[in-house]
Amino acid sequence: MAEQVFPTKGNLIKARKTLALCKMGYDLMDKKRNILIREMMQLLDKAQVLRSTVEDTYKQAYAALQEANITLGVIDKLAESVPVENGIEVTYRSVMGVDIPDVTLKEHEPFVPYGFYSTNSQLDKAYISFTKVKEITVMLAEVDNSVYRLAIAIKKAQRRANALQNILIPRYEEMVRFIIDSLEEKEREEFSRLKVIKSFKLKKSLEALKKESI
Repeated sequence: MAEQVFPTKGNLIKARKTLALCKMGYDLMDKKRNILIREMMQLLDKAQVLRSTVEDTYKQAYAALQEANITLGVIDKLAESVPVENGIEVTYRSVMGVDIPDVTLKEHEPFVPYGFYSTNSQLDKAYISFTKVKEITVMLAEVDNSVYRLAIAIKKAQRRANALQNILIPRYEEMVRFIIDSLEEKEREEFSRLKVIKSFKLKKSLEALKKESI
């Protein structure tokens, strides 16, 4: 055995208790890992749909922006009139101890930050398209961050489960076997010793009876 342990009944009780805790810990880690994997697989499907959607929306938005630049000239000044988005909120929910973000974008009343006199429908289309891009990007950021956090948690759970299954559980199973074998061997030795002592005492008693009868 790699770990020195004295074969006593007290140590046997401790080893069995630790072994039971290791097995229970492995079961919990295995369940946690499976739940996290299931959660991540659902998010991966969602992420795939969102990426496809955001790519198409970006293409439409940049195509509309190009048309606006062609028809209106470079629209830097008009773009500066669009306010910076500060309505993003992040909260968290727990999945098996893993904090998963919920990212929300506050809804605003319809608002056009530029005038209609010096603009056209191509700029309107670009503005609407980039608004959609912003909404989908927020959703994709939530999903991607969640997948990243879940992947790290799954890796940790897998590593701990492997350590329990391949190192700690075999170690304590071997320790329990070693202590049991040692105690049984000790009992056999004690039984043999008592048997010899009993036989010796019986022989002495018979010899004493013989002497008395002479």
